[in-house]
Amino acid sequence: MMLVPLSDRVVLKQMEAETTTKSGIVLPGQEKEKPQIAEVVEVGPGGLVDGKEVEMVVKKGDKVIYSKYAGTEVKIDDNEEYVIVRQSDILAIVK
Repeated sequence: MMLVPLSDRVVLKQMEAETTTKSGIVLPGQEKEKPQIAEVVEVGPGGLVDGKEVEMVVKKGDKVIYSKYAGTEVKIDDNEEYVIVRQSDILAIVK
């Protein structure tokens, strides 16, 4: 199954959470925080949103940082988890 976002929405796949800290401390499962860095899987066409023309800046394959509480989490039949956010919820592109 493939997700095709509408309007100014972007489908993201979260990066894996770190299991150890930089100093080598192993984090138990519940202590891991979901990362805010994700890879762009699909991008909507943009267009007219709330009366304003929206041009899509992000593209498939970009790594981005998005707002912590933004978007809707979805799980597709093959147990893949995705987050669907508006382009305005993306804070930066990681180069």
